[in-house]
Amino acid sequence: MASSFTTHPGDSFAPQLGRSVSIEQAAHLLGVSRRTIYNHIKNGRLATLRTLGGSQRILVASLPQAATRPAVVWPQGSAQV
Repeated sequence: MASSFTTHPGDSFAPQLGRSVSIEQAAHLLGVSRRTIYNHIKNGRLATLRTLGGSQRILVASLPQAATRPAVVWPQGSAQV
């Protein structure tokens, strides 16, 4: 049985995120590195699930929690070389 996808002129199509994204996609959405995503997973700031193939996916619902982290202010003169 073949299925087809057709669009109609009045239809508006807007891509939407699913319930989960890859680690690379999460890093892009948050504007951080993949290493930061792994650190957020380890610290519990991002919720994940495992696919049947064993890859890890980030739940989209947990992305806002990781994006609203407090800013760290470095004290003046505390860095020593």
